[in-house]
Parts: sequence; structure tokens; C-alpha cells
Amino acid sequence: MASVLDDPTLERHFKGHKDAVTCTDFNPNRKQLASGSADKNLMIWNLAPKGRAFRFVGHQDAVTSVQFSPFGNLVATSSKDRTVRLWTPSMKGESTVFKAHTAPVRSVAFSHDGHRLVTASDDKSVKVWSVERQCFVYSLSQHTNWVRCARFSPDGRLIASCGDDRTVRLWDTSTKHCINCFTDYGESATFVDFNPSGTCLASSGADSSLKIWDLRTNKLIQHYQVHSAGINSFSFHPSNNYLISGSTDSTVKILDLLEGRLIYTLHGHKGAVITVAFSRAGDLFASGGADCKVLMWRTNFDAKSYQDVLQQHSRRSTPDPPPHLTDIHPRGPHLHRQQPRAIQISQTVADTQSTDPQVIELGRAAHSAKLFSGQTHSFPLQTATNSQHSNGLPPCHMATTRVEGWMGEESVCWTGAAATGSQTGVSGGGKGRREEDEEGRGHTQPLEVVSGHPSSLDLTLQHIVQQLDILTQTVSVLEERLTLTEDKLKECLLNQSQILKDVQKSEERRRTESEESDGSPEEFT
Repeated sequence: MASVLDDPTLERHFKGHKDAVTCTDFNPNRKQLASGSADKNLMIWNLAPKGRAFRFVGHQDAVTSVQFSPFGNLVATSSKDRTVRLWTPSMKGESTVFKAHTAPVRSVAFSHDGHRLVTASDDKSVKVWSVERQCFVYSLSQHTNWVRCARFSPDGRLIASCGDDRTVRLWDTSTKHCINCFTDYGESATFVDFNPSGTCLASSGADSSLKIWDLRTNKLIQHYQVHSAGINSFSFHPSNNYLISGSTDSTVKILDLLEGRLIYTLHGHKGAVITVAFSRAGDLFASGGADCKVLMWRTNFDAKSYQDVLQQHSRRSTPDPPPHLTDIHPRGPHLHRQQPRAIQISQTVADTQSTDPQVIELGRAAHSAKLFSGQTHSFPLQTATNSQHSNGLPPCHMATTRVEGWMGEESVCWTGAAATGSQTGVSGGGKGRREEDEEGRGHTQPLEVVSGHPSSLDLTLQHIVQQLDILTQTVSVLEERLTLTEDKLKECLLNQSQILKDVQKSEERRRTESEESDGSPEEFT
């Protein structure tokens, strides 16, 4: 029961971003917290009481996703500026730029060995990159609309992705084939991730649902409907026993996956909660939102040992530790709705004892950043301003239940047009994609009425979209072939260089022997 658990508490809050906080992640070394924002900046917060914060300036548009490498020596960020950056979290503020996609990049994630990156983009593709070689490896392109999120499985053999085509796809990294597709979503899928043991896959939707599948049976085993608006992000506790989720309804929910119910509702943000993340040890979790704040919470409710958990959940059908979701009755899919006995925690952020850290801005001047192609360019880096325009969606947001203002410009990420609106107001209900596009362009005139019969213009646009899809797939294939060609060319050049060296050595040896043979008779005489 929730009453025997210790309640989560607000540990610290961090203020430094000038626009909505879109993504967070803890360093595995447990000393830092990273956050990205629609203000185009990456912030690294030191968790020491008087530690300084670092602002990394480099992206030209909103940062949509952030993740530390497994060893904590790199930080990857994706952005609406269509690039991915690998940062070294040090005072130098250096970054390597991947020109990743032809449209805004919504998410980036490391493989668990740190050798690969997977990115998801509005160009409808999922791409995999080599971290060591800093190059493109291959592309996955069966999604038919924007891809919101992509993640590696813990063993690296699978990739999960989801997007606006209302599907969650599972890919085999060895064959590059889509091996499963979950399609039972009424609206767009916003976020996807594997549980730490790799046995289950969870995804959230703009319809405020959160679903968990057992990958061994490919069956839906749990379905939660506890939020009143779309879910933007979620995170598994390392024990597999708990899950936190952040929603446009301004709350953070904590679910007990063993009992299959909601246990806590946290009220700390004003406006949408856009990102949540557990630390690697699970003792802390962070949340960020449209109020530009990053809140760090102490978990507390996970203090019980596994033995206590096993004794409390005597209903488990098998005693083999560690517990996992399929051990809980009933085994079939069942819907979990919010229970009135869930504990409500309304934390007042202003009452915390933390002080705003000293912020050191890195990368204000132009510096060199290496492209994945090997060339070096100088990027004029700009400092962020407290802009009031819309900065688009982070990788886990959909175009229905949205925050007005920063989430109002979904489709104008190609042109950079701004939309007006409040940063913290929540729209009353889901809107059609056409209406949202009009809002994103800042138009004030009423929408035109479209007849039921497609006009010649509609047919032409549909044909153009189909051709663009074909072009995108062709570009992906060409990228793969170009990578292979580059590898073969490098190998040929190395072989040719070796041959030239051998020829030169042979020529020098022949010349030496010739000189010795010419000089021998004179010496004899």
C-alpha cells in the first residue's frame, strides 16, 4: 500500500533556462544533471550544493532531446535545427556536429555500450550513427509520418520507435527489418522506451494513455489511463517496479507496476510537464516543463528491499527474482484508471532551500566543430534570448493536447515562423492538424471550408508528398551506399599507399645493388 512507503520530496530546483525545458538526463556518475530547452541551449547542472552550472551554446533552434553516454564522458543533444551534437561536458564547451536529417530531429539516444547513436526525425526516418567514427551507419524508414522517439534495447539487438503515424515499431538491428508494429493507438504515439531488463516495451500517446507490452509474447499486459491530457515523457525506475510520467495536465504521476496502480500525483510545475527522468541509481528523478524550471526530486518510495517487495506481493505466480510485469495477475491486458486513494503532493517550489547556481556560459564566441564528414567549419554561436515565440515540440509531444505558445508551431519547423500564445496555458481539447498548422503560421483568418471531394490542388499536393517520400527513401539508400563507398575508397587508398611504399623500397634496393655492382671492378683493379 502507498501508506507504508515514504513520499517523494522536492530536493532542489534549477532556474537558468529562458524557455520551456524539453528534456533532462542524469550523468551516470551521479554528479550532474543535463537539461535542454526551447531556448536553444544545453545546461549542465552540478548536483553539489554550491556547484556551478554550465550553459552550452551552439544549436540554432530548440533542443529537443538530451542524453549522457553510458560512461558520462559525452552528452548528445538533438535539435530542430536538423543536427545532433556530441558535447564534452567540460569548460572548453566543444562539440561535434552531425548533420543528421533533412527535418527537425526529435530524439537522440545512445546504445548501452556507447558505440551507437539512434535519432528520430520529422523526415519520417530513424537513423543510426557510429560514435567513434562519427558517421552515418544505416537508416530505418517505414514510418509514414513524423517520428517522435527512438530507443535501443538494453542488449542493443532491437530499436523501438514511435510517431505521428500512430504506430510503435520494433526493429532488428542486425537485419534492419521491422519485426513488429503495434497500431492500436487512437492518436499519435509520443514516447517509447524499454524497461531496464529489456523484457517489456512501453509507449505513451497524445490520447493520455500509457501501454506496456511483453516482448516475449508481443501482448499488451498493462494499460494506464491516469492523466487528463497527453503524456509527453516517462521513465522506468531501475528496479522495473515503478514508472514516472509527465503530462500536459501539469502533473507528474508515479505508477507502481507490480500492483498495477497509481500511487502518487506530484504538483510542482505551472504548465505542461514536458520531460521526466530517473537517475541511473533510481534515488532521484527530474522533471522539466513549460515554466522553464527543472525540479529534482528524491524518490524515497523505492527504499524497501526486494525481499520486502516479494513478501508484500505474495500474489506473484513465480518466486524467481527480479520481479517483472508478467508475473502479476491478471496476465491479460487491463486498463488502470486513476484511483481516488492516490496521494496528491502539491510541492511549493519557492519554499525549497536551494539557491540559483552561478551559470558559466560556454561557446558564446565562434568555435570550430568537426562535422561527421571530417571537414572543419566555424559556427557563429548565438546566445539565447527570452523569446516569446513558439519553439516547437520536443521529441515526445504531439499536436493535440498542447501548451499554447511554445508548442503551437508544429509544422513551421521548416520555415522558422513564429506563433503567438501563452507559454503556460493549456488548450481545452484536441485540434485537427490543419487547424494547428494555421495557428503555427500565426494566421488569424478563419479556416477555409474544404469540400469532401479532393480538388486538383489536393491531388497535386498528395502526388508531391508521395514523391518526397520516395526521394527521402532514395536519399537514405544513397547515404548508406556513400558510407560503403567511402570505406572502400579508404581501403583502396591504404592499399595503394602500401604498394607505392613497397615499390619505392624495391627501387631503392635495386639502385643500391646496381651501385654496388658498378663499384666492385674499380676496387678490384
